[in-house]
Order: sequence, then structure tokens, then C-alpha cells
Amino acid sequence: MSDRLRREPPRFRRAEVRRTEAITPRLARVVIGGSDLDGLEPGLPAASVRLLLPPPGAAELVLPTWNGNEFLLADGSRPTIRTLTPRRFDPDGLELRLEVVLHDGGPLSEWATAATAGDQVAVSGTGRGYTIDPDASAFVLAGDESAIPAISQLLEALPGPARIEVLIEVAHPDARLDLPSHPGASVRWVDLRSGASPGDALVDAVVGSAIDPSARVWVAGEAAAVQRIRKHLFEERGVARGAAVVRGYWKRGRRAAPDDG
Repeated sequence: MSDRLRREPPRFRRAEVRRTEAITPRLARVVIGGSDLDGLEPGLPAASVRLLLPPPGAAELVLPTWNGNEFLLADGSRPTIRTLTPRRFDPDGLELRLEVVLHDGGPLSEWATAATAGDQVAVSGTGRGYTIDPDASAFVLAGDESAIPAISQLLEALPGPARIEVLIEVAHPDARLDLPSHPGASVRWVDLRSGASPGDALVDAVVGSAIDPSARVWVAGEAAAVQRIRKHLFEERGVARGAAVVRGYWKRGRRAAPDDG
């Protein structure tokens, strides 16, 4: 039996770093741009893009090719690719704004910390996003620091009359920031306790939340934690599977973030 082939993602588009900015001590903004971004689809809120990072010290960024299952370089090696939320795309200026959580170690954090104008990168996208139910009157948005860019996008896109409960776990108070305003939103930041596993505080917050039976739920964060939340929502709360989207954005102990687009 032949291996099952995956749908080929959008091609990689070359770009370069235009500018960087520190949003908080734990979140960096990197704006990339270039003529090859012409025609890039911004996608739905909370969509994703693949970001191709240059190898350390490389003079030229080499684009990988799709082999039916993954992107590979000509020598068969895997390039460094990370999946991010495309925070905002400017089709006129051909600039894409990305926001990167900074933590100890990891190619993405190291790149975002050291990025300077003119550095080469490439981007493929956009991937799946969140389809908003225009008739829903209540939403719950829950995530850890990695989900802050997507939650920010959703707050900008959700209907004005809707009631929105936002739950965000942070590993340090420095990660808190002003989110986009929404007239129906209430935001609760929950701190990860010392020694606790990533996602523990978020799980507790969701379990303790009074979720409206008619609410639409969106959750993203550490894979094991959101799996626990998924089980709680579907098996213990009886939330309809069509009413909730639960996504693992990263996996504890795994240096490479999931590249699932």
C-alpha cells in the first residue's frame, strides 16, 4: 500500500525582514515584506502561515520542495519551518505582520530576537482559520501565550453584539498586554503556577468557566493541555463537536513546533 499523500500547501514566497518591535518582554513583532507577497491570501481569522527560517550563517535562502508529505531541501534534509498566525497583511504595502512568543531556546525565538532589516525569509500560506458563526451570541476564547495573536484577531472579527469570555494563561506577568477592544468581551489572565505543567492553569480556568450552552468555543495552546480541554468540553460538558474548535499549537518537550499548517 502506498503512503497517503497530503494536500500540497501553498508555495513559499520570498520575503525579507522590514522591521521588528518588542510588544512585551515575551512577545516580538516581526514585519516581513516583498514583491513576492503579491496575491497572498490573508485567510480567515486565526489562520496560519508557514515561516521558512534561514539556516544560521547561510548567505542565500534555499526554498524547499513538497515531496507529497512534507517540505524537503534538495539534499533530503528538513528545513526549519514554524507555523504562526499571520497577524495582519497589508496588500498595498505587501507587508505581513507576525508576532512571536519569546522563550529560552528554539530557532524561532532566536530568529525573532536577532532579526534585522534585510534578513531573508519565506512564507507559505495561508492555512486553515476559524469560520465565525454570525448567528452565535456567545463565544469563549481560551489559550496560552502562543494563542495571543490569534485571539487578538478573533476579537477584531467577532460580531459586536456577542458576549465573549477570554481566558489566557501566561507563564509570566510580563506577557500580559492590551488586547483589541470588543464591547462584549471580558478578559481573564491566569498565571501558570511555579512547577506546574504548561496548560494546567488554562485547563482549570476552562473547567471553572460557566460556558453558555449556546456558546461557540475556540481553544489553542500546548497540545496535551488542549487535549484535556477537548475531553472536558465534549465528554463532560456535552458541548457539541461542531460548536468547538480545539487546536494544539505546540508540544511540551518538543523543540520543533508542530508544522500542520
